[in-house]
Amino acid sequence: MATATVTSTGVPKKWRHLVRAIPGYDPITTAEDAWFDAGAAEYHIDFIQTCCTHIEGALAGKPFLLEDWEKAIVANIFGWYRRDFIDRVVRRYRKSLIYVPRKNGKTPLVAAMHNAIFFLDDEAGQINNLAAASRDQASKLLRHIVGMIRNEAEMDARCTIYESTRRITKPDNSATKVIPADDKVAHGDNQHFGAVDELHAQPNRKLVDTLTTAMASANRIQPLILFVTTADWDRPSVCNEEYDYACKVRDGIIEDPTYLPVIYEADPEDDWTRLDTWEKANPNLGVSVSVDYLRGECKRAKENPAYENTFKRLHLNIRTEQAERVIPMDAWDACECELDLDLLAKRPCWGGLDIGATRDFVAFELVFPHQDVEAVTLKLDPEREDSDELVLQRGTYSTMNWFWLPASPVHRDSRMADQIRAWCKQGHIITTPGEVVDYDQVAMDIEGFVKPYSLQAMAIDQGYQGMGITITLQKIFGEDAVVAFRQGILSMAAPFRELLEMLINGTLLHDDNPVMRWMASNVAAEQRGGLIKPSKDKSTEKIDGITALTMALGVALISPAPKRSVYEDRGIRYLE
Repeated sequence: MATATVTSTGVPKKWRHLVRAIPGYDPITTAEDAWFDAGAAEYHIDFIQTCCTHIEGALAGKPFLLEDWEKAIVANIFGWYRRDFIDRVVRRYRKSLIYVPRKNGKTPLVAAMHNAIFFLDDEAGQINNLAAASRDQASKLLRHIVGMIRNEAEMDARCTIYESTRRITKPDNSATKVIPADDKVAHGDNQHFGAVDELHAQPNRKLVDTLTTAMASANRIQPLILFVTTADWDRPSVCNEEYDYACKVRDGIIEDPTYLPVIYEADPEDDWTRLDTWEKANPNLGVSVSVDYLRGECKRAKENPAYENTFKRLHLNIRTEQAERVIPMDAWDACECELDLDLLAKRPCWGGLDIGATRDFVAFELVFPHQDVEAVTLKLDPEREDSDELVLQRGTYSTMNWFWLPASPVHRDSRMADQIRAWCKQGHIITTPGEVVDYDQVAMDIEGFVKPYSLQAMAIDQGYQGMGITITLQKIFGEDAVVAFRQGILSMAAPFRELLEMLINGTLLHDDNPVMRWMASNVAAEQRGGLIKPSKDKSTEKIDGITALTMALGVALISPAPKRSVYEDRGIRYLE
């Protein structure tokens, strides 16, 4: 296996279309002083198609014949060269984001590219790292690498595989190893090749930063790192940072001729139910991605809005508002209005108080029914003749919200720390002295907030943290006014369903508090049968305000307005 000879020729005509097949990106006009070696590109493509095989499914053991979109990646990675700062001839590309939806064969492709580097690069002592969010995920890439090696006698004879330690070595002191994100990565690694699989699952940027800085040594001639992933959802993350950078390189906003942005995605404005949209995002549609499977998943997403974002993110690579679509933010934004506080004075209202851990958010909501509210009898299970019924006060409601945090928290999510501090300074979040929330201050604040209005009832979470403040609030407002409200799906489902309906109908008015909007965008759902509720466990960011709003609606919607909530005694019959 001889190394390819580098030439100074331009891009031959038959290669121009292929290297430009990367969506939205032109490697020729961005080449600067780099040049394309068609012989090197063909040599690496031939190696993969001759020496690498599929290792599973109907194609197991058969040659890995590259699709055109895969050839474009291989040709660009291994066909372009440049001179480095000490005049050595090296590969042009040092980094690449391969951003492709699920089931498009990203892992086998990266495995084949690793083998091309491991066996063809003329560099002894390679240190190659296979990284992911967990050891099992990183081992999936290793499994494809090992399977390909064992299916080809010459590769198998030139290395030693240690399955127990997840390592591959060569006599020239080269080694490939698995590194999960939960391990300590040696900062002394002089990395030659790195691959981070499913970048969106990385819990933080520590591993990525370590692997990237490991390529800094001038002793490494042509290091390469590949970030491989489907879309993340819309949040601060190392995946979204990398994606945003790759988009700017692709679009010519950032000039970085050493970065290859491979981005297959649908546009958020595309009709996500159409076949041509699926084709746009899935280069292997009809090859490794089943059209029938996508049809089935699309049907599921249309019937279940909570699954729509999952379909868009995993199968169309659209970065969505949250992991699972629950609250449509366009509907939320459409409900924003300037509340007339004078109009609400002395008006009846209902409250909801969500108590977090002592170092976490406390959220309080008030909801005010408008004059258009009227009693509506609702069958809790429309498909049953003998279904229990519930009388709800449906119509337009205005909402007000408040949030508390300790001024000096011991722990705070670093991704939102700066923004949360800004909200505290802007008055959107009330801080209490010390490292824990002062519940006595919260109770006093609530007494002041509620004073201009006529509080009918307040639902309060009855977790461990809520017991003390419940007694305090009962002393202030009376025992009958402060009612227990469980946060299980049986209690939360009915009011949360009404909350979603009111947003869609434009009948839940709010003043666009940025903290509340952030929490609304974070909501992921817990489902059981036909019931759905906001889930703190599934939501990767805070949703306390939405939880408090759901509780407030839970007591406000019951007719007639009770002095003692039915939730305290029995809950909704259908749900409990």
